[in-house]
Amino acid sequence: MVRKDPETTKRNKEIAALTEQIRELESIVIKYTGCSSLHSLNGKYGGKYADYIDIKNEVIDTPEQFISLYCQGFLKKLESLNQFAQPGNYYFDAWLHFYKYEEVREWLKLFLKRTFLRNYESLSKVRPSVEESVMWIGQENASYGLLITPRFGDGQWENDQSEIRHFKPRYWTISHILKTGLVIPFENEKIGFHDIEQYLAFFQNTLVRNSGSIHEKEIAKRYCNFVRSADEPENIPLLIPELRYGGISKKHEYRLDFTIVDPFNLSKVGFELSPWSTHGELTGTKSKTQKVINEEAKANFEKEMMKIKSYFRKLGIIVIVYIDSDLEKYDVIFEEI
Repeated sequence: MVRKDPETTKRNKEIAALTEQIRELESIVIKYTGCSSLHSLNGKYGGKYADYIDIKNEVIDTPEQFISLYCQGFLKKLESLNQFAQPGNYYFDAWLHFYKYEEVREWLKLFLKRTFLRNYESLSKVRPSVEESVMWIGQENASYGLLITPRFGDGQWENDQSEIRHFKPRYWTISHILKTGLVIPFENEKIGFHDIEQYLAFFQNTLVRNSGSIHEKEIAKRYCNFVRSADEPENIPLLIPELRYGGISKKHEYRLDFTIVDPFNLSKVGFELSPWSTHGELTGTKSKTQKVINEEAKANFEKEMMKIKSYFRKLGIIVIVYIDSDLEKYDVIFEEI
């Protein structure tokens, strides 16, 4: 038996009560506004909220916030008309009726409150920005795109921005990638996954294996076991491998070993597995002066620090670094992740 969400039940009761109040005002509001029908009335006012509110980026938590943003957007639209703001203009007449009649103001307030409650899940959902809604991962010649509402056009993948807020799965979780799959850059091709096990096999044996890092393989192994044993594996955040700093660009500066995005607040944390043998060790030192050795060591250190700072400055990713002494304890590292 499916349990009903008490918050949804509460909203539905409130929506029903608002509908009754709205119906009591509809006939007089149609008369005052001169609209030919109820459909025309709804379209003239309530149906315009997407024109007045940046619903692609705004996260709206309350009906009052929704109404306030609507009014602000409406007034900005009116101000932009300049000399066209006069009787006969669509927006000016809408404002005039709103200003003149208390019943119109009350009806619109109720209508907008009901609209917000009907669309609460999508309007209140924390959504990534346009820039954050695309991730490119993988090696130079084996990269993949992880989008939210992917569509292919003009030789490139992009998100359908108008649909991001309606995306049902939690962003950047197992259910997300089962819904979207991974896209191939510059090709109208996707890699889809029928179930969790198929994705985990691809994650472990293709995405992580290509890195050649034994440390990444050990963490990936533990992640797969963690997902398999979870009560709701589809809601586990993705352990995103090899996040490319330069995005789709073939020549890239950095890749981050693993990244996790919190599906509720979209905060991001990166994890770097940095053994001395690949990130700092110097070779051929017998033929080098101490000055040259110091300069090379400094350059290696600065490169690693620049990578960490770059990911934070550009993508807002805080990076946790694990060094050789940490990498002796994979279970401890994964527990922290």
